[in-house]
Amino acid sequence: MARAIWTGAISFGLVNVPVKLYSATSPKAVRFNQISGRTGARIKQKRVDASTGEEVPFEDIVKGYELSPDRYVLIDPNELDALDPKATHTVDIEDFVDLAEIDPIYYDSSYYLAPSTGGAKAYRLLIDAMRESGKVAIGRIVLRSKQQLCALRPTGDVLTLSTMLFGDEVLSPDGLDELGEVAEVPATDRELAMAQQLIDSLSDSFDPSRYRDDYRDRVLELIEAKAAGHQLAPTPLQTPEVAAPDLMAALEASLAAMQSERGTPADGAPANGGSEKHAGRSPAEAKGGTKRRATPAKSKR
Repeated sequence: MARAIWTGAISFGLVNVPVKLYSATSPKAVRFNQISGRTGARIKQKRVDASTGEEVPFEDIVKGYELSPDRYVLIDPNELDALDPKATHTVDIEDFVDLAEIDPIYYDSSYYLAPSTGGAKAYRLLIDAMRESGKVAIGRIVLRSKQQLCALRPTGDVLTLSTMLFGDEVLSPDGLDELGEVAEVPATDRELAMAQQLIDSLSDSFDPSRYRDDYRDRVLELIEAKAAGHQLAPTPLQTPEVAAPDLMAALEASLAAMQSERGTPADGAPANGGSEKHAGRSPAEAKGGTKRRATPAKSKR
């Protein structure tokens, strides 16, 4: 059974909806331990007092904010909790906005909210009302002693909470010098038409099961092989030479490759009448669920 990581309530006007918070994601990164290359033993990290060299028990460690080198303001966790005790136990909804108005750059981590004892009816009411309005709730929550902006939206029959970055935490792209060159090289009508045709030929509905972390799969295969006693010779990393792109040649080659792969003539109509959207996929790709991409032709100098 999943374990709740936070218990509180959604504050919705004068209505409180008791809820529990659960993780909605489980990253699958391959984690490594630090090992001594000389002895093969695991490395242990100790919390050491820099002034005495002695190890400090966890219960004696407090938070400190650095004012200047070697000068800190010490803060007790209870002092932080006392600054906003209401916010530590509620999701305070402040606004309702359209989902399309939120740029994905603001999203951080995602969680599920489930009703606590006695909160099922109010929970269902909030989900139904938000679904009818098509709105997303914007509020605040305190997680791990940090107040965070968050967005609540119905996902099927469950409320999903996504923590968000505040406005001053998202950097403006105005400082990117390379963007100045973009305004000086507008695309031609023909280039735009071909780029749109290429986008159309690659367009599909989003299916998350279609995409896999191929690098993680290769790392796991390497670990399994070495655990079985096989020694693999590493392939030297080669950095490909990048030439100045011939845009039209690349677009034409990409379209030709896509049309050949999917059995689509130049006019964009499927040669088989469109009965199979992903014609041209190999059995291995169909099984693995990954989408083939056209390989652009080498650029001309």
